[in-house]
Amino acid sequence: MVKKVLFSLLVIVLLISSAYIVVLYIDLSADIDKVKHYTPKLASQIYDRKNRLIANVFDTEFRFYAKFDEIPPRMIEALLAIEDTLFFEHSGINYDAIIRAALKNIKSGRFGEGGSTLTQQLVKNVILTRERTLSRKIKEALLTIQVEQVLSKEQILEIYLNEVFFGHGYYGVKTAALGYFKKPLSMLTLKEIAMIVGLPNAPSVYDPTKNLDFSLARANDIIRRMYDLGWISKEYADAALSEIPIVYNQTLTQNIAPYVTDFALRQLSSIKDIKTGGYTIKLNIDLEYQALAQQALINGYNGIQERLQKVSKNTNLVPQDQENKTDTFNGAMVVTDTRTGKILALVGGVDYSKSPYNRATDAKRQLGSSIKPFIYQIAFNKGYSTATKVPDAARAFGEYKARNVDKVFRGMMTLQEALMFSRNLATLNIVSLVGFNDIYNGLLQFGFSDLNPDITITIGSLSATPLMVAREYSIFSNYGTRIDPILIDSVIDINGNVFTYDTKQDTIIPADQAFLGISVLREVVANGTGRRARVNGIEIAGKTGTTNNNVDFWFCGFTPDIQTIIWFGRDDNRPIGQYESSGLVAAPVFAEFIGNTLKLDPSQRRKFPQPEGVGAKTIDKYTFYYTTTSPIPNNSSTSNEQNLW
Repeated sequence: MVKKVLFSLLVIVLLISSAYIVVLYIDLSADIDKVKHYTPKLASQIYDRKNRLIANVFDTEFRFYAKFDEIPPRMIEALLAIEDTLFFEHSGINYDAIIRAALKNIKSGRFGEGGSTLTQQLVKNVILTRERTLSRKIKEALLTIQVEQVLSKEQILEIYLNEVFFGHGYYGVKTAALGYFKKPLSMLTLKEIAMIVGLPNAPSVYDPTKNLDFSLARANDIIRRMYDLGWISKEYADAALSEIPIVYNQTLTQNIAPYVTDFALRQLSSIKDIKTGGYTIKLNIDLEYQALAQQALINGYNGIQERLQKVSKNTNLVPQDQENKTDTFNGAMVVTDTRTGKILALVGGVDYSKSPYNRATDAKRQLGSSIKPFIYQIAFNKGYSTATKVPDAARAFGEYKARNVDKVFRGMMTLQEALMFSRNLATLNIVSLVGFNDIYNGLLQFGFSDLNPDITITIGSLSATPLMVAREYSIFSNYGTRIDPILIDSVIDINGNVFTYDTKQDTIIPADQAFLGISVLREVVANGTGRRARVNGIEIAGKTGTTNNNVDFWFCGFTPDIQTIIWFGRDDNRPIGQYESSGLVAAPVFAEFIGNTLKLDPSQRRKFPQPEGVGAKTIDKYTFYYTTTSPIPNNSSTSNEQNLW
């Protein structure tokens, strides 16, 4: 009777267990999709215009994906030798290995050893947690059986080798090969392969950048195992055992232009998986130009710091006050192609590690005299010429009383001379001559926004970022056609689909009209306030810009091919120094940068082309003034030729 009861209980237990397993098997089938439709997080890569890596970007897992045919056969052999020799023979579970592990666990009284196959390890990594409980083991076994039914052995290996963590922040064998050895998978030696496949067992212990001896020893065990299995020859094994590969300890991102990378990711923020989708992002940046711009900015920064330190010795500033003031000083630079608007270099600060704030894109600062070329261009568009004379004399504008920086009046002078020497009073008299409403509307037409209806905007009280200034100055450098600076060239997704990015262009004034402005800006550099921006052998046009109390220093200049906007100032908007000026601080940075780009690219155009419809007249033996015959904007029939004198 007792036997019948026990037998009945056993049958009931078996039935319940079977039912539980069947139900669990069915419930777990939904989890199979995680493996069947495996979509890992993939790092995206950013390249410059010459396909040089700028940065790797990722979210939580740094991974490059390798398809099965990219994985060397020796890597498969090395993996199976150490992890699952019978992988191609079992159906997902190696029962002999499980029994051996179970006996050891019973003997030790704890779950200390497993007999997991690669398929089971894949289930742990992709679907389940790594907790050591009987319930999880049952789930693992059931899921393993299902995985083997829906995936081929090759697919299982591919997913496993891309999912597993290989230490040092690297996920997947392709990432590990590039990270540790700077090699594609196809170029790895057997020793390097063995070092990689030996990592998942204990990534921190066998990380070759930290514990090279442990890593080599682990790799040697794998190589000996491959030899014992008869998978490699003795000669091959001996050669691999004696090899000591070069291991690289690299940062994950390899980000060599962080201000550029940050700005690119911000512009691509609408792509939700930009850091996890494995995109290839190509920028218009030229890394050689970027390096030259960064160094020129640093050199300019160091130069002014040295001068400020010398000045501080003769002031009442205590050292700590001077140090705090100096720490806020910084700069920015935007370099564009004059004809396409492509951003060739973008530097948001002197040192990203100290301040990631991107001043090139985010710091709106007063323009000072950098705005004046637009005021004069509006006058040219109204029919006044570069030779029109205006008084450089005091003038009252209500309660506002302007003055020149040198506090001197120079009397009557041409518009060209007034801009060359950046005369505030002459500029304000031009505004009175043209009419403030026309100046205001003209600035809006050029693309400036958020303008206060205040006379001070005409001598620089309005604010803009260096990137915004680059857009507006393209009206000059691109001969009347404003072009939006563009950073991104294209984005390629993991399926090979290419998405290209185009800039926006608007013709604001005719090319010959714009050349009038160019001709005067060329004189600013040749003989005016921008003399320190000169570079031998090439024509340069540009304008210095200094705001009240020496708070901001600008130089906005261009050659026939390259436009460069430079800004220096303090992040807290305090004065830089009473003995400094934009011509002394910013213009030399421009000269250094352009001079170096000419060495890098000597094919640059050296002279500004003269559009049709432009003429020249001479006031004296040495002074040329350009004229135009095309109609003035706004359908005016007046031309600069008719209003020359």
